[in-house]
Amino acid sequence: MWRPFSLLFPFWAAVAPLYFLLTVSAFAVTEAPSGSSSEYFEEKLSSVVSETEGSKSRVKRKRLAVFVSGGGSNFRSINQACIEGSVNGDVVVLVTNKHACGGAQYASDKGIPVILFPKTKDEPGGLSSDDLVKVLREFEVDFVLLAGYLKLIPVELVRAYPRSIFNIHPSLLPAFGGKGYYGMKVHKAVIASGARYSGPTIHFVDEQYDTGRILAQKVVPVLANDTAEELAARVLREEHKLYVEVTAALCEDRIVWREDGVPLIRSKENPEEYY
Repeated sequence: MWRPFSLLFPFWAAVAPLYFLLTVSAFAVTEAPSGSSSEYFEEKLSSVVSETEGSKSRVKRKRLAVFVSGGGSNFRSINQACIEGSVNGDVVVLVTNKHACGGAQYASDKGIPVILFPKTKDEPGGLSSDDLVKVLREFEVDFVLLAGYLKLIPVELVRAYPRSIFNIHPSLLPAFGGKGYYGMKVHKAVIASGARYSGPTIHFVDEQYDTGRILAQKVVPVLANDTAEELAARVLREEHKLYVEVTAALCEDRIVWREDGVPLIRSKENPEEYY
């Protein structure tokens, strides 16, 4: 006898879950080629996970050139992250304007080729700008990372590697940046200004000092009785972490550009989020 749908709905709501389980079970028994259905679906799940992990590994491992003028602590952090696997890339060459600096010595100890640039009276073996570009091409460099390099990057290199050269600066740009703002001078200026916050900035490199698009920043407090050395140490700890995080994003192709020309980093955990 016909019943209104409103009267039958409670019945179907009650039996639908049971019907679904019976259907899935029947499918499992029918489709599993051998062994138990649970083993079959475990194998399928494992296959899906493997394919997902494989798609990540198919991202080309990037080749990095790092530029330093001093001890190269950021360079060391990046290279160590590459070795440990948290960065999908390798430092294939180090460029420096001081052949005896700590960063160059570390690179030599690790078997990383060292190139002198630019050619000066103190470093007569340095390369010209054109030769530098040529050598980096020979090393098949994907990205150039400035890590405490105190010379202005030549126009030839900027044009040869558009949107592929990055620098880290020890203040929250655009404040306390530009020619003459480097090292301890930055931290002294921050304290003298009365600023309550500072921190590292990673930015794209253009043909001027510290004027390229900002990619990432990390804020640290400036304490009431800070010395420049204390503030520098606090900022440097964040530099090491931030530069590795950004380098990892670069090597995983997670840098995107907003319509207005602002670069953003896509979250690794949630591809729908940007920062």
